[in-house]
Amino acid sequence: MFSYESLEIWQLAIEYAKDIYLNTAKFPTSEQFGLVSQLRRAVVSISANIAEGSGSSTTKDKLNYLDISIKSALEVTSELQLAYELGFISQEIRNNLYQKAELLIKRMRSFKNFLKKNTLKP
Repeated sequence: MFSYESLEIWQLAIEYAKDIYLNTAKFPTSEQFGLVSQLRRAVVSISANIAEGSGSSTTKDKLNYLDISIKSALEVTSELQLAYELGFISQEIRNNLYQKAELLIKRMRSFKNFLKKNTLKP
């Protein structure tokens, strides 16, 4: 097992990616190379950057990868709003996926704060 696999944030990111994949499978086929592709790339980026950052040798680098993961999660929420407005997902699904993104972002920010406090001591 790699160290990132035991991180709650990585596990949540994988679950979130599965949710996005399952929901985008229902989008119109005309969106396969548009919104579906963009949502899937952004959501996969979340767990990928957590994993990549875990291999960093400096805290600064780890924090940078976590920032990228947070930005990717925010990108997903913006794309979900568009999917909702285009009628590809219901308000209930949009709200559920938003709440999961909020939790994930909150946990990633908490992990960033933990790293800062425990490794950047003067």
